[in-house]
Amino acid sequence: MGKVYLIGAGPGDPELLTVKAARVLASADIILHDALVTPEILELRSPKARLIDVGKRCGQKLLTQDEINAYLVHAAPLSDVVVRLKGGDPLIFGRAGEEIEALRNAGVDFEIVPGITSALAAAAAARVSLTDRRFASQVLFTTAHRKGGAMAPDWSRAITADTTVVVYMPGAAYAKLARALVESGLDPQTPCVVVSCAARPSQQILWTEIACLENLCSVGAPALLIVGRVARSEAESITADVWKQLHHTAVQDEQQIVGSGKEIKHEHREERHQPATFQVFSRHLGRRDRAGRRAAGAGRRAEADPVVIRKTYLRESRRRNG
Repeated sequence: MGKVYLIGAGPGDPELLTVKAARVLASADIILHDALVTPEILELRSPKARLIDVGKRCGQKLLTQDEINAYLVHAAPLSDVVVRLKGGDPLIFGRAGEEIEALRNAGVDFEIVPGITSALAAAAAARVSLTDRRFASQVLFTTAHRKGGAMAPDWSRAITADTTVVVYMPGAAYAKLARALVESGLDPQTPCVVVSCAARPSQQILWTEIACLENLCSVGAPALLIVGRVARSEAESITADVWKQLHHTAVQDEQQIVGSGKEIKHEHREERHQPATFQVFSRHLGRRDRAGRRAAGAGRRAEADPVVIRKTYLRESRRRNG
């Protein structure tokens, strides 16, 4: 009696495959793989391995799930190593539950080798953290459709303003998703990011918000939707961090003036917080290339023009107030 391995192939990049998954693939006699498993991953198999494509093409399944279950049970006594290879992680929307049940009922020995699920690959590609103690205290993994093509159930009890929502397999139902998210209590201006073909050469990243999802054109599969305050674009994140730093520095300056017995006029405080000052700083950062911004760090940000402008305002205010 052989052994069946349910293996997660990850998002498609062979460098993101686990060491154990690569080792088992190299020793497999039979490999049943999904359509999302990339050729680069399949090249890691043993030359003697028999490849069986059980994926779905244009909505048509080559084998039904029951047929796949039966084949796994049938192949185990005939081979030493049988691999069921799935994209992402087999335990996240991979129908592994049905295959596990079939193997258990037949008394077949099996093992699960986890992989990097597409939610993590997409978040890494977009450079957003699915959890953030400032914005998101929980993550909801869900799918746009359920068995039989029905839309996902009501999310209102699961979603809050502090929830990062990750929607697997959104398909083309972005307008319905937008309505469902708003009906669940999320603000229409909540940021979103759609990642197509994460960790692959054809990867695409689209930044938007819930209100604009209905205008989103078809995105190449496989795609994944991340919704929540963590899903800000890199430019928005830089902007928010810079503004926060400027505001914090301005408050410190005012505290120093008050502590020294000096007064500062209200109109000058407002002037320091004018958007024009902030836009100067944004343009200053925008002239740098992306690698330069990362290398510069917080220390270089202190050299930006608005900081100098703010100090000038303070000096003028002190002179006018004696």
